[in-house]
Amino acid sequence: MNRSKGSPSNRSKAVGGPALPAASDFLQLNTAEAPRGGMADWLARQVRRAVADGLLPVGSRLPATRVLAAELGVSRGVITEAYRRLTEDGHVAGRGRGGTVVVSAPPAPPPTPPTAPGATVPDVPSGSSPLFRTPPGTDVFDALRAAPARVDLSPGLPDLAAFPRAAWLRAERSVLAGLVPSDFGYGDPRGTPALRRAVARWLARNRGIAADPDEVLVVAGTAQALGLLATVLQGVGISRVAVEDPCSLGLRQHLRVSGLQAPPVPVDAGGIRVDVLRDTGAPAVLLTPAHQFPTGVVLDGVRRRELARWTRDGGLIIEDDYDAEHRYDRPPVPALRATLPDRVAYAGSVSKLLAPALRVGWLLAPRAHHAALVDAKRFADLGNAALPQLVLARLMESGDLERHLRLLRRRHRARRDAMIEAIRTHLPGAVVHGAAAGLHLMVTFAHGAAERSDTELAAAALERGVKVQPLSWHAQRPQPPGLVLGYAASTPTDIREGVAVLGTLVR
Repeated sequence: MNRSKGSPSNRSKAVGGPALPAASDFLQLNTAEAPRGGMADWLARQVRRAVADGLLPVGSRLPATRVLAAELGVSRGVITEAYRRLTEDGHVAGRGRGGTVVVSAPPAPPPTPPTAPGATVPDVPSGSSPLFRTPPGTDVFDALRAAPARVDLSPGLPDLAAFPRAAWLRAERSVLAGLVPSDFGYGDPRGTPALRRAVARWLARNRGIAADPDEVLVVAGTAQALGLLATVLQGVGISRVAVEDPCSLGLRQHLRVSGLQAPPVPVDAGGIRVDVLRDTGAPAVLLTPAHQFPTGVVLDGVRRRELARWTRDGGLIIEDDYDAEHRYDRPPVPALRATLPDRVAYAGSVSKLLAPALRVGWLLAPRAHHAALVDAKRFADLGNAALPQLVLARLMESGDLERHLRLLRRRHRARRDAMIEAIRTHLPGAVVHGAAAGLHLMVTFAHGAAERSDTELAAAALERGVKVQPLSWHAQRPQPPGLVLGYAASTPTDIREGVAVLGTLVR
C-alpha cells in the first residue's frame, strides 16, 4: 500500500533505517526528549521556558494545534491539553481567528557573572540584600518592584495579564464617538457625572452602600484619598489616625508623610480591638474591615457594634475597602459605610479590579467633610483625567466590569489553591491566614519552625530570585515571624516554584 509523502509515518522513518522521533522547527522540538506518557506536560514546559528566555516574546503566535500535532506525530488532543495548561497559567490566550498568543512573560532573572575556570563560587550570605538590612524607608516598595527576580509573590496586584483590553478599547471607541468639543475642557473636580453615577450604582449592587452620585468624589486611587483626608482632618485639628496592627506599611507611610501620627491598635480573630482603640485617644481610625491587611481577618458583628458606639462619641472611621470584591469561600461582608454613613469616610479603587496603572478611585465622605475634600481635590489637580473616567463608567454600566470580576475570581481561586497546596508540601510548619478572600495569604511560623527572622528569610529568597514581603514590615509591635505572599499576579507554575524556594530556605 502506497503512503503519501506527507504522512507522519513516512516522515518519521529514514530510508532503510529505524524509525526517527518526530520533530518541529518550532522551538526545535524533538519528541525524543519527552518522557513517556508526559508529552503535554513536556510541551507546556518547553513553551514556558521559551517565554522566560525571550524566545517567545509577548505577542508571539503559537502554531495551530492541528499543524503542531502533525509535525510532532501526536494527537491533536495532546497539543490542545498543553495549550490549555499554558492558558490557565496565564502565559497564553486564545484570540479566535488570531490563534493562540503569548500574553505574559516573567521578568528576566538577574545576570550571573561569568566564573573563571577552576574558580570557586563564594557562598552568598543569607540576608545580604540591602532592601532588608535596615527598617523600610519611603522608597522601599519602588526598590522592591525594581529588584530583578524570577518569581514575584509580592502582595497587592490582581492578574494584570487578564486586563480586558478588548472591552476597554470598545468602550473607549464608543466614548470618543459620542464626545462633543466641550467635553475636552476642564471638568468637575469631583469627577465626571457619568463615573460618579456608575460608582454609586456599583457600590449599591456590590457593597450595599446607598449613595447619591453627588456624594462620590473621584480620586487618583486610595493614596490620594488618604492625602486629601489628611489635609482636611488636620484643618479641623485632628493629628492622629489610629491604625490596625499589623497594617499595610504603605498606608502608614502615606499617613505619616501627610503629617499624621499612626498609633497602633492590635488585631485579633474578631478584628481591631476597640477597647485599645479607645485607650489611644485617637479621634479617627483607618480600617480594612472586609479583609484585614495582612491577616485576612473579617471584622465581626461584636466589634462592629463596639465601633458604632465609639463613633457616637465623635470617632471617625476611614474604611479602605481595597479588595472586598475578591472572595472565594465565604459570603460577602457588608461595608461599614452602609450602616454608618455619617461617621465613615469610604475609599475604594479599581487597582485590584483592573490595574493600579489606571489611578482611578473614589471617596465617599461624611457630609461634614465633603465640601472641604472637594476643595482639597480642586486645588490638588483640578480633577482626574476625564477620558479614563468615561471609559470606566462605560465598562461599569455595560456589565463588562462584572464579567471581568467573575473571570478574575476563577483565576485567583485557582492560584490561591496552588499556593495553599505548595505551602502544605514545602512549608509544613507554616500557618496560613486569610485564605477565604483577597489577593494574598499571610503565613506565620511556629516557634522554632523557621531559624531566620522574616526579613532574613525575605532577603535570602530575593537572592534566589523570589520576591516576598516580611510580615514585620507591616507591624509596629512584635509579631511572630511571617511572610505576606501575593498569588493573583503569578501563574500556578511560578507560585509552586517560589514556595518551593521558600521551603528550602526554611528547612
